[in-house]
Amino acid sequence: MPGSELFGAEERKEVMDVLETGIMFRYNHDQQRKGIWKAREFEHELANFVGAKHAHVVSSGSTAVATMMAACGIGTGDEVIVPAFTYIATIEGALLNGALPVFAEIDDTLCLSPEGIRAAITPKTKAVVLVQMCGAMARMDEIIALCKEHNIMLIEDSAQALGASYKGKMLGTLGIMGAYSFDFFKIITAGEGGAIVTNDEQLYKNADMYSDHGHDHIGDNRGMEKHPILGFNYRISELHAAVGLAQLRKINYILERKKANKKVLKEALKKYPEITFRFLPDPEGDSATFLSFFMPNEDLARTTAREFAKAGIGVNYWFDNNYHYIRNWEHLREMKTVAKLPIEILGSRQDYRNLQLPQSDLIISRLISVGIRITWTEEDLKNIIQKMDTILQEVLQK
Repeated sequence: MPGSELFGAEERKEVMDVLETGIMFRYNHDQQRKGIWKAREFEHELANFVGAKHAHVVSSGSTAVATMMAACGIGTGDEVIVPAFTYIATIEGALLNGALPVFAEIDDTLCLSPEGIRAAITPKTKAVVLVQMCGAMARMDEIIALCKEHNIMLIEDSAQALGASYKGKMLGTLGIMGAYSFDFFKIITAGEGGAIVTNDEQLYKNADMYSDHGHDHIGDNRGMEKHPILGFNYRISELHAAVGLAQLRKINYILERKKANKKVLKEALKKYPEITFRFLPDPEGDSATFLSFFMPNEDLARTTAREFAKAGIGVNYWFDNNYHYIRNWEHLREMKTVAKLPIEILGSRQDYRNLQLPQSDLIISRLISVGIRITWTEEDLKNIIQKMDTILQEVLQK
């Protein structure tokens, strides 16, 4: 939780700016707000940071993904290729827009593989929703070329990857649209919040309108604004935007500290030949949110993760995680909802109950991710390495 480690005077100052005006709504009230427009300022600085022409902030990373898909025209009956290793919000965004998620295999980047995408393409495929899991990139050159070859939209769910890059371009800007998350557990946090970025002006306008009931935001009288399209309320508040703005101004420091701390831990684990690491197509572009590595088999991975947790090392064993891998998404596999979704009427070409993704299972069952904190001291790192060594020496000798 890097961003939440750094709450301080900067966040309080931005929030107080809003509270002193009394205007927490991000639109209108021009006179009362006294020039305080935190959402606008956040958008401007975010666009500059990632190198996009447009940024639009919304209420969460989940609504950013849903808005992005809607803005791209993804709707009822369209197939979108998604990974089985992601936060469930990626899938929910497709389903709530009426689209049909088609799961494809990942590879050792922890993201969709080019081969997995190719195998999942049909004439109904409208987009690839590429999730840059655990803060780093997929095999971008091959995936971009594949999408161009089949005339398929590439959109990026970069919720976990703000500040990560590939060959000098920020993740989230390599497709036609990208989305980020600023919830409590992300690289920077607004408490809750998300953003969409794009270089396409019409897609930006689509997102801007769709996330606020279709308002065109022309003029300063909200009651007289036109509604060119239908939408919904995915707005961010000025309070959340204020926190996000202060956090964004700390991101270079956050990335610097994460990369330094990850490097120390990774070097310490390189002495174990049984351990292999996540493949990074561009190591310099890693956000260093996690140190992700593979044990030789599932049993050793389970044992290692369990012992790391007992020792107080922040660890994720995603194969058993209820939120990030399809294996434990019983609600999706059984399509348990409180309201009928279009997919229940249209049907999916995949049987979610019995879906087999052997390559993804092999990868995730052996995967361990250790979260990287920015407030670790040298002493903290020494203690973590000592604990890791004690555990791994015992586990790998069995």
